[in-house]
Amino acid sequence: MTTSFLHTSLCRDLDIQYPIFLAGMGSKGRATPPELVAAVSEAGGMGILGCSWLDSAEVRRRIRAVRNLTDKPFGVDLLLPASMATDAKSERAEMRARIERDYPKHIAFVQSLMSRFNLSPAPVQGEAMSPEFIRAQVDVCLEERIAVFAAGLGDPSWVVPEAHQVGMKVMGLVGTVRAAERQVKAGVDYVIAQGYEAGGHTGKIANFPLIPMVVDAVAPVPVIAAGAIADGRTLVAGLALGAVGVWVGTAFLLAEESHVHRAHQDEIIRGKADDFVVTRAYTGKTARDYENEVIRLWEASGLPALPMPLQGILMGDFVAAAEAAGRIDLVNNPAGQIGGMLTARRPAREIMMSMVHEAERVLDRLASMRAS
Repeated sequence: MTTSFLHTSLCRDLDIQYPIFLAGMGSKGRATPPELVAAVSEAGGMGILGCSWLDSAEVRRRIRAVRNLTDKPFGVDLLLPASMATDAKSERAEMRARIERDYPKHIAFVQSLMSRFNLSPAPVQGEAMSPEFIRAQVDVCLEERIAVFAAGLGDPSWVVPEAHQVGMKVMGLVGTVRAAERQVKAGVDYVIAQGYEAGGHTGKIANFPLIPMVVDAVAPVPVIAAGAIADGRTLVAGLALGAVGVWVGTAFLLAEESHVHRAHQDEIIRGKADDFVVTRAYTGKTARDYENEVIRLWEASGLPALPMPLQGILMGDFVAAAEAAGRIDLVNNPAGQIGGMLTARRPAREIMMSMVHEAERVLDRLASMRAS
């Protein structure tokens, strides 16, 4: 097999052919189902399961489903919020009761949405995100000995020692230099520097300043570039800024293997860059979603976002009601500004290989410029 120009140190460390990661996106596991994770790994990159909102039993089931589809390395992405409601319990019913007691204006807002869109209640049952919930998720990853654990949000310092004991690499996603330095202090093996352009939970600093500053600040710890990377040009740009690999999310939302709602894929295909906005409406943390009427109404309400996971509990019941009614346009659609240049659904392998081949052409073009 011919070694690609893109075969970086990261590829050697993780035994992959190309330094391209499927971002471990959430959306209740729809964005990164086992079929998509396996397809990316089989194509020479590394698939990452987004399991943040899934209970530990479902995390285990999905890990094993990937293993049934590929023998290539893959990883899991979880949220490890540094701050959560301090007295949060693991049962949704208890959290819901707390919101009803302490935040009547927020309850009234959701009730107004239910009435406005003529939705019937469909309350979500079972566990919600809590320290105990997250601990159980992490334990599954350790027991299953996956190749990579990615902390999509928060502090992985308590995970790192246990992960290293079982031979697992740890990655921490950041949006600032300070956060990158904290991740390195926590002992992560790789830092994922994600620019403001990205979909889902995101920060305030764009890629061009963020990535080189993080590279300089954390050297020699390797950096992976994230946010607005969807083709060969943006892949090469990430490497040119000092990264050793790229973390690709929105482009893979349009993969044929993705389980993202078809209506949400259509929103990305028709969307322009400025249709993807940052909001706290659905999770309580800043996240970039395709703008919809719910986001506009939330911003107009002037209400402060509740701390994680309470905002997610508040809006989770509304989202479930909207899904039950087929109103997918009211459900959050996390996607990045790069969605403005995506125009079609394709197999994951085709998305991967088109990035690789275009990146190699770009590198050839740049080399020819030097030669001339």
